[in-house]
Amino acid sequence: MQELNDFLSLFSSLVWGWPMIILLLGTHIYLTLILRFPQRWIFTAIRLSVRRDSKARGDVSQFASLATALAATIGTGNIVGVATAIALGGPGAVLWCWLTGVFGISTKYAEGLLAVKYRVKTVDGRMLGGPMYAIERGLGWKWLAVVFALLTTVTAFGIGNSVQANAIATLAHEAYGIAPWQSGIFVCVFTGAVILGGIKSISRVCSLLVPFMALFYVGGCIYILFVNAPYLWPALKLIVHSAFSPQAAGGGFAGSTVMMAARYGIARGLFSNESGLGSAPIVAAAAQTRNPVRQALVSSSGTFWDTVVVCALTGLVIVSSVLAYPDITFDNGAVLTKMAFSKIPVVGTPLLSFGLLTFAFSTLLGWCYYGERAVEYLRGRNWVVVYRVLYIAAVFVGSIVELNLVWNLADCMNALMAIPNLISLLALSGVLVHETRKYLWRGRLDRDM
Repeated sequence: MQELNDFLSLFSSLVWGWPMIILLLGTHIYLTLILRFPQRWIFTAIRLSVRRDSKARGDVSQFASLATALAATIGTGNIVGVATAIALGGPGAVLWCWLTGVFGISTKYAEGLLAVKYRVKTVDGRMLGGPMYAIERGLGWKWLAVVFALLTTVTAFGIGNSVQANAIATLAHEAYGIAPWQSGIFVCVFTGAVILGGIKSISRVCSLLVPFMALFYVGGCIYILFVNAPYLWPALKLIVHSAFSPQAAGGGFAGSTVMMAARYGIARGLFSNESGLGSAPIVAAAAQTRNPVRQALVSSSGTFWDTVVVCALTGLVIVSSVLAYPDITFDNGAVLTKMAFSKIPVVGTPLLSFGLLTFAFSTLLGWCYYGERAVEYLRGRNWVVVYRVLYIAAVFVGSIVELNLVWNLADCMNALMAIPNLISLLALSGVLVHETRKYLWRGRLDRDM
């Protein structure tokens, strides 16, 4: 296992080098420019996300689609992921993570647009879509679509499954002394109970769980920031300075360089908001929407909530807490976050435990749907049941394996999955501009396809 972990760590450092960072962040910036800063439509996007449209076509409402996508993205990346980015890349990683989210809004918009435009309707009336369909139908590159679907199937076992299960098991063991195998069995049972019901069951649970868990966690973060108020400005200055300083970071943090801060910040940013990864458009394709741009806007709001709000709050909580409390150390990401929340009297640790449990569990649900659709694209619907059984079993395995191994595997698979999706976004940029001009720039958001 140690040899495998060392290999994955080396491979992760290679795939997350400057070429990948330039490709990802460059795509974010390029799409932001050619689409005329879709970030300025974020409040329109939020309004559309909570509005039900009886005339739209699709399997689930726009809000249910967004909730499922948020369920898959608001997970351990927002809690443990931000903490590990800070521990490995220094406080400057927080800024790179946040910038990835701001510019990633454009990429998430583009993904949602293509997902709806190129989605297909099955004989039983279901809507299927995502990058594999956009690549095949928009570009005619069937081989690349198959590659993406294969990577999605495997990635679901990493970012969406084992990482989440491992985070739950680790925190349950450290906070309450529960054995990892016991946590694994518990999570397996509840995961299976939901995913066997398909997209409607998953979206129904996520629609109820996501708003509650997000407000609960954000409230805890705001309370800690209120207590740490004298350290907020120093924390902000340290984050900005460390993001661009070639010197070792100060303030009690491990030394880091600009490259390390950018690498871990952008990698964890992608892990958290999944902009450019190509996962969220798979569920966006099932949304009830009149035209591709309406759902594209709704999809983009997911990155805003996930990274611009939740990840930013987590980063500020951790950095300000390290400055405020000298006893907080960098054993690992999960412990770093736990120590920051433990400063809330009585309810701090239970608050984090509940937040991590609900975040990770909802991510398990959302990513199971992504994997199912990739399997259906590759082998047909009959293989979905087999995939669900393997997915549930992987929850238990993820609960008992080493954390570093799980994270390194997830980082590697994230990068490989993102590459074909980013290629398709760049190759279909003309389509993105055309559709955006047709519906958004000309004020025709209520127009049907």
